[in-house]
Amino acid sequence: MNDDFVFVDELLPGVRWDAKYATWDNFTGKPVDGYLSNRIVGTTALCEALGRAQVHAASLGFGLLLWDGYRPQRAVNRFLRWSTQPEDGRTKPRHYPRIDRAEMFERGYVAARSGHSRGSTVDLTLYHLATGELALMGGGHDLMDPISHHGADGLTPAESDNRQYLCSIMEGSDFVPYDHEWWHYTLKDEPYVDTYFDFPITWIAGSRAA
Repeated sequence: MNDDFVFVDELLPGVRWDAKYATWDNFTGKPVDGYLSNRIVGTTALCEALGRAQVHAASLGFGLLLWDGYRPQRAVNRFLRWSTQPEDGRTKPRHYPRIDRAEMFERGYVAARSGHSRGSTVDLTLYHLATGELALMGGGHDLMDPISHHGADGLTPAESDNRQYLCSIMEGSDFVPYDHEWWHYTLKDEPYVDTYFDFPITWIAGSRAA
């Protein structure tokens, strides 16, 4: 494994996380290949930039909650296989209510070669430091629908404002947004632009990330 990858929470004290693909709470409906521990991993460059974002967010009364960082290529391959399986309806209402599974790739919500696998992309949201409650964003993680696009119609003023807060925080910390997903940001100067890693996310005592 590349020594430049670390557990994000070890470099960012106070950050919250819920690694969705290590749980049953994701669009496949079960833990995904390569996610053997509920931790968020990323490059040291990603963590440094997230540290700046954390400080900026705190100045506005927000904290960061991370849903995904580094994603093993085997997880992406699992998404591809899942997309060809018969529809069972278990996760469709919540995650892709108006499209078919295969359309996730056609419409740009899931990629066969994901920036996450390069280690410098993160899925995240904001929460209120005063209460711990998640900021209203007008849809959750991996809602594959036009409502998740930046500039989407149909948001409340609070939801629109919170998305703009997140975008301002991340762009001000050297991240680039992804048009189709309000929660998805990639480090502007990522260190591994052409490398797609496949080591699993595990926890080993005394290690940084393995």
